[in-house]
Amino acid sequence: MSKFQEKYPKNIKAISDENFLDLQNSSPKTSLEQLGYDEWFQRQSENLLTDDFSVARIIEVNKNNYKISDGQHEIFAELSGKFLFAIETILDYPTVGDWVVVQCFDNNSHAIIHHILPRKSLLKRKDPGKAIDFQLIAANIDYALIMQAVDSNFNLNRLERYLVMIHESHIQPIIILSKTDLISENELAIMMENILHFNKKYLLLSISNITEDGIRSLQKELQSDKTYCLLGSSGVGKTTLFNKLLGEARFGVNEVREKDSKGRHTTTRRQLLRLESGSIFIDTPGMREIGTFAIDSGLDETFDEIVSLSRECRFQDCSHTHEDGCAVKDAVLNGTIDEARYQNFLKIQKESNYYEMSYLEKRKKDKSFGKMMKNYKKSIRKK
Repeated sequence: MSKFQEKYPKNIKAISDENFLDLQNSSPKTSLEQLGYDEWFQRQSENLLTDDFSVARIIEVNKNNYKISDGQHEIFAELSGKFLFAIETILDYPTVGDWVVVQCFDNNSHAIIHHILPRKSLLKRKDPGKAIDFQLIAANIDYALIMQAVDSNFNLNRLERYLVMIHESHIQPIIILSKTDLISENELAIMMENILHFNKKYLLLSISNITEDGIRSLQKELQSDKTYCLLGSSGVGKTTLFNKLLGEARFGVNEVREKDSKGRHTTTRRQLLRLESGSIFIDTPGMREIGTFAIDSGLDETFDEIVSLSRECRFQDCSHTHEDGCAVKDAVLNGTIDEARYQNFLKIQKESNYYEMSYLEKRKKDKSFGKMMKNYKKSIRKK
């Protein structure tokens, strides 16, 4: 037994079982770096660390607590009272992938989260359903793998929605076409050409979890100490791919309905794991709804050819729907811009504007209510 195992007899087995980090020959600093803690995050934490405070990364979000890792231990943590009191919106809560400043107690049996370090990126979407608010997906992601199956799941409009969300979050997208064993090479080539017609700047890969075609090509693209997330609808093969990248069938896989190629959510919560290759992965549940708002840069980046042409419109505030002298409409008519892509651009823009106005109105009401409650508490104290 090594000295490390003698010192941490319980933790070494748990970490080995999870295949999370090979720590026997790693220093604490190296372990944090293996979780993605680079010089940028080190600079953000300089003034927050003391003898009692340290840095950890959130690797799992549960209903009433968080699981964090400092590179050596996986610890359940909760938010401090001061942290909770300062929260104003959903965006202020920690999420998977966040780096946090924590205080650990009782031989790392539990911890208190005091601060979130500034984020490099924050992946979020509109809260599913009628609620007008954000839903946090993950933070500090470098690359997002957008998976679409080549069966009836394939949808260019949905792919563009994912790209808008990812670009708005300042994350580099990688497009993955899965289940390529279901179609011919010629059909696959046509499908890839349709994607690249307006999106040549993206890395596009095709894979089959059945034949394992393309899996090695994907693995070669993955970089050590960079954080990736898997995005896509239920049934596209995210969990199966994740198991292959992990090198073991750790997560259960559900059957996909033949009539619509849809599956049940195999992944039910977001969690962060480090592969033996050194890449860091955040698995996310399938998304049936990809509502977005506050997406100015994401929309511009995804539909850059439309945005570029809009500068040639006669009116600066052109809506690209009915105005004379609209360069975008002219490009659609002459076939320079695809009609379906143009319509999707307008639809996403309209939804975003509606949700953003509703969100700002909600925030205004929340602030008014908060101010009223503070004034009420002050009046009670005076009595």
